Amino acid sequence: MLSHINSSTREGIFWYRPAAWLRVTGPDAANFLQGQFTNDLRALATATAVYGLWLNVKGKVLADSFVVRGHQPETFWIGSYASSPLEIRERLESFIIADDVTITDETAGWAAVSVIGSDAGSRLAGFPSGDGFVFPGRRVPSGGLEWFYPRVTEFHVRERLAGCVELAAPELDYRRIAAGIPVVPADIGPGDLPNEGGLDADAISFTKGCYLGQEVMARLKSMGRVRRRLLRVRGVTGAPPAVPAPLFVAARNVGELRSAIADPSGSWIGLALLSLPNITAESALALEANATPVVHLLEAP
Repeated sequence: MLSHINSSTREGIFWYRPAAWLRVTGPDAANFLQGQFTNDLRALATATAVYGLWLNVKGKVLADSFVVRGHQPETFWIGSYASSPLEIRERLESFIIADDVTITDETAGWAAVSVIGSDAGSRLAGFPSGDGFVFPGRRVPSGGLEWFYPRVTEFHVRERLAGCVELAAPELDYRRIAAGIPVVPADIGPGDLPNEGGLDADAISFTKGCYLGQEVMARLKSMGRVRRRLLRVRGVTGAPPAVPAPLFVAARNVGELRSAIADPSGSWIGLALLSLPNITAESALALEANATPVVHLLEAP
């Protein structure tokens, strides 16, 4: 039973603490990061930030982040909504051999706000460079900016955004799930390939050259299809279950519910990583083997 999700388009702001904010400096920083990141950092010549992934040698997703161009020469910042700073730092430092690169975890000293809406750009235009970094985010399909700023400037940041409607985390999570935007590592993580979550569309460059996991990405692109995929689903009754939760067609385990949140209609929506050979567009899923199906697909597999 395929269906359309109506998601909120309310404009406003969301205050949060980033999971990771790392400073990368040194004469070799640009080349080093380019050789590790899945996306092409040459775009930073004109863009303020580039979104991408940090993979292992098997092409599995260890973390995601934005890489942001620093205000000082030979300086970059790595920021993530949910990926561990320790995971990212250890992943990078394990490949520093003769590179003149220093990685510093600055997470504790920084905060962030998501500004959602058509006026996000005008609200954040012309802020002093000492007040941090502004770049496009990934909480909603479009019309969202992130402002990462030093916590010592928080009073000034809040003063500038005074009067804005404050959005709650569940509202943004609902909009993210409704749009099919995965969170790393909750929806796509160390056991999963980027392509299974659709992250190959905007987090991976297939033309930039070598990086860790690049050979696997190239093979997947030539094959054209993965065997699992993150799909939007709806639970027909009751509150959303705790995640992750296994999903079944009759007695067969066909995947796992990774995210779930209550829907205004009284049901819930979610993102589920499902085995494509074992489902069809008409498949109804259960939360236990041989139980009554209570989960339906919202998009074709």
